[in-house]
Order: sequence, then structure tokens, then C-alpha cells
Amino acid sequence: MRSARRGAMAVGVTVALTAVLAASPGSAAADPTAPPTAGVEVEIPGPEHGTLAGSGHTRVPPEGRNQAASRLTATEVAADGEVAKMVDNGPSADRLDIVVVGDGYTVAELPRFHADAQRKWAELTAVEPYTTYRNLFNVWTVDAVSNQSGVSGDPSPGTVRDTALGSYFWCDDIERLLCVDQDKVDGYVAKAPEADLVLVLANSTKYGGAGYNEPSETLGYEGISTASAGNEKSGQVAIHETGHSLGKLADEYFYSDYPGYERYLGPEPADSNITTLTADDMADRGTKWHRWLGEQSPDGGTVGAYEGGGYYVTGLRRPTEDSLMRSLGKPFNLPGVEAMIAGFYRKARIASPVTASDRTLRAGDTAKALVPRLAGADGRQLTIRWYLDGREMKSLAGRTDVRVSDLALRLLDLRRHTLSLTAEDRTPSVRDRGIARTMRSTVSWTVRL
Repeated sequence: MRSARRGAMAVGVTVALTAVLAASPGSAAADPTAPPTAGVEVEIPGPEHGTLAGSGHTRVPPEGRNQAASRLTATEVAADGEVAKMVDNGPSADRLDIVVVGDGYTVAELPRFHADAQRKWAELTAVEPYTTYRNLFNVWTVDAVSNQSGVSGDPSPGTVRDTALGSYFWCDDIERLLCVDQDKVDGYVAKAPEADLVLVLANSTKYGGAGYNEPSETLGYEGISTASAGNEKSGQVAIHETGHSLGKLADEYFYSDYPGYERYLGPEPADSNITTLTADDMADRGTKWHRWLGEQSPDGGTVGAYEGGGYYVTGLRRPTEDSLMRSLGKPFNLPGVEAMIAGFYRKARIASPVTASDRTLRAGDTAKALVPRLAGADGRQLTIRWYLDGREMKSLAGRTDVRVSDLALRLLDLRRHTLSLTAEDRTPSVRDRGIARTMRSTVSWTVRL
């Protein structure tokens, strides 16, 4: 029986690599002439006892294992769908909001779900650039009450449990692939004020996860990562998936034993972290990660152009030997960190008005803004500058509030003036000027004595 299961898993992975990767939209292996495949595309995590972060992609049904709606008691109904703000760093409109939903937790196990969510947040923020930018995030939990504890497929393929989100291992006959019912997930995510990323935690210690990296057309989030709450390595899988959903990074791993992936012969990929070019070509053309060539990278070694990536052994190159987009437990490389920060700033703003900006402020008022503090080991903070009618007031640099009465000597004409605060991130981790231009925010008020 065990050998049969291993055989089924091997067949599933082979199908995923030889048939689905070639039709994966947006990947280096994409074949625009291939017919569309039914189902939703997910990334398969790498084997538990190995280092690869992923095993390619496959398509799976959007629905979960158990189709019927669960019957809940009055007590369970009262708890089901409750929303809590686990991490509060400011208004949702100006923050990157992560929504965490648990599956396979009974009403009595909800405290464990909240503890699991806290632990996964700690795992995420232990990885740069999440560590430095942790205060750009809000984290919401949504309680999903299941009739039974645990999820289907754990410990065996025949195990079926009645859960809120229909999570199950052995998805597509691959033991570690943890799939969900997307409609049920969306039903809970919609209860949170806003969602930019979704994390589904299965009440299990079994290794597994999945990356649903297609943006939601209805709720606006960038993707869903599934992970076993009680398995630390599964948390690394979830972080890798955010490299796709937030950083728009390609996979940097490759396969040496699957026909068709020996050499890439296609056009230059759009992905920022894989290329057909050599390091010299990138430097000459000023493209891809040319600004980082020769720099020491956090994942070890020097940024260059290393053969293999985007699933191909040759023909495509990656920035470093071994980053998180290739191997679990590794940090993002320098180009990856830059791409992740760019993803943060697509969703977050670093200056939010605390004092309402839709009325004229007078002498007794204070103009105040919320500017998040950075949490990096280097102690670097955002640059804050104040302007009156476009002219900088250098004596106010670094402050997040100014009393209108402090401006009296500048407002002697009794006319309306514009007071503004600009926050800017000048991190050395971003060298692309186009990205850098997105990393500033301005808040303005009308003031008059």
C-alpha cells in the first residue's frame, strides 16, 4: 500500500512538471499555444526531506474535499466568523493587510488557532525584508469553526474530516499538497475589512502547503498560501509563496531529470529574477539585476548569473546560488529583497493623516501624521520633512506633528496656506530608481491663523 501511494505521488509530480509547467501563464516555461487547463493553478511545495522550495505547478479543483455545508450548534455559530485584529499598525487603506484563517479547529480549539497565527507571524517577520518592514502590516484573524479537529488526508489519504474550509492533503495525489475550497476561504476572508494576502493554517503537524498565486478578482488579495500550523518547515513554504504573490518573483529552482527542461530556448522572461543573459550582458544592457552584480548577498555568495532557474537546467540564470526562491530556510537574495520591498509599497503608504485633512486647521490645532517605524537591525528610519506652501521647514525634520500656532510667524497674512509632511524611504536595499519613486508618501492640510 505504501509503495502504491509513493507511485501515485510520483505520477502526480511528473504530470505537474511535464504537462502543467509548460502551460503555466506568466512563467518562463509558458506555451501561449497550449489550450487552457481546467482548475486553479497552485505551486507544489518541495519534498519534506530536501531543500527545494517547490516542485513546480499543477491545476486542482477549486472546491475542497468535503462539499456539504457543516451543521454548527448555536454556540459554534456565535463564534464562527469572528474577526480580530491581531497586529494593528494603522488604517487598512495604508497598510498591507494579511488575513489568517484556520481550518480543522473546533470551537474549543480556537485559542490554539490564535496562538498558531501568532507563531506564523513571528516566523514571517524573522525573514528580511519582513523584519524591517513589519510595521507596514496589519494582521487579521477570522475564526472558522470546524465540526471536527484536523484536516482530511492526515494521517492517510482515506482520512476525511468535516472542516470549515475543506482542506485536504494528497491533493492531486501528492501527499504534501494541501488544497482548500476557495469559495469557502473567500467567504471568511470577506469578513475582514481588507485583504492583501491570505494565509490558511491547517490544524495539523503534517508537512505540506500550497501556493494559490492568482490574484482574487472579487476580494483583491494577491494570493492564498496554505500551511500546516504545527509544522515549522511549512511556514517556510508560505513565506516562499509570498515571494510570488507580493514580490512577483519567479522560482529559482530547476529539474535535471525531467524531459523537456534540459534547456530553455524561449524569449527573455518578464520575471525580475531570472534571465537568459549572462552577467556581462546584463551589465552592458543595464537590465534585470545589473545594479547588484558583484555584491555579497544575504543568502551567501556573490550576486551574478548562475545557470539554472525557472525549472530549466540551462538557458535561464538566477541571481545567486541558493535563495529562498530556490531553497527553504534561506533568505531572499538582494534582487529578491528589492522586489519584495517593491511589493510592500504597491500596497502600503508610509504617511497617514491622524489629524483630519478635510478641514482648515487653525491656531489651536495640531497637524499630526502616522509614520511607521522601521525595525531593522541597522536602526535606519524613514526620512520625514515638512513643507509650507512647498518650501521646506528644515527645523521640523523628523517630527510627526506640528502645532499650527508654531507657524504663526510664517502665517502673518491670515490667508490659507498648505502644510504638508513627506515621508520617504531611502533604503540601500533598493537601487532601482523606478521602485524608489514609489517609496514616498505625502499628507497635506490647509492651515490659517
